[in-house]
Amino acid sequence: MLLQIKNMTHYFGGLRAVHEYNLGIDPGQIIGLIGPNGAGKTTIFNLITGIYQPTEGTIHLEGRNIVGLQSHRIAAAGLGRTFQNLCLWRHMTVLEHIKMARYSRITYGLIGAFFCTMKRQMEEAAAEEKAFELMEMVGIAQFAGQMVLNLPYGAQRRVELARALATEPKVLFLDEPTAGMNPEELIQMMEIIRIMHKKLNLAIFLIEHRLKMVMELCERIQTLVFGEIIAEGTPDQIQNNSKVIEAYLGKETMET
Repeated sequence: MLLQIKNMTHYFGGLRAVHEYNLGIDPGQIIGLIGPNGAGKTTIFNLITGIYQPTEGTIHLEGRNIVGLQSHRIAAAGLGRTFQNLCLWRHMTVLEHIKMARYSRITYGLIGAFFCTMKRQMEEAAAEEKAFELMEMVGIAQFAGQMVLNLPYGAQRRVELARALATEPKVLFLDEPTAGMNPEELIQMMEIIRIMHKKLNLAIFLIEHRLKMVMELCERIQTLVFGEIIAEGTPDQIQNNSKVIEAYLGKETMET
């Protein structure tokens, strides 16, 4: 198993935010995590990627326990992510964003940086080539030299996606990648996710409120309510699960 989480629990002071969370992701799988606002979905992402350290439980990536590692070391180990709210450097170009993410794979060191060694020149050229390849994949190559702040919102979302891919993740965490997008942009993003999944054979862990997207992309879905998984299964099983329907529509609505 590529990523395995067992009995992960987390408290913020006296508040239990996540309770005995379990997850297993194999290479190439797309797993969805859904639930009402405030259920704890992004907290789970933050726990796995090192922003918070779980109070209890284990997280293993390719058999290695990553609990307690700093976020940049977890990213270098193979967990890439995007964020619910855009986290971009607004006065950098699109190309600079993606090349910056490649530096987790750079090996030329301080001496190479100061003296512009051949190794540095080769790695910088490879980083730029890879950046353009990723920009082509997500459809933003035409914006390479533009400042991110001048891009349409949907294109900024793609920049963040390409930046995450530039770290060469084994598992890609997508936190509401279509938040704020119009229907046309939603369809485009779904197609981009399909393309990168196929080309890169990525495992993907997806948080998304738009159930149409989750149902079409994911082979397995978890439903989280108040920090606990109340249902897990295929899209068909989740759509017809009474606990899931109640969590989204409310018990009173179901009874009327």
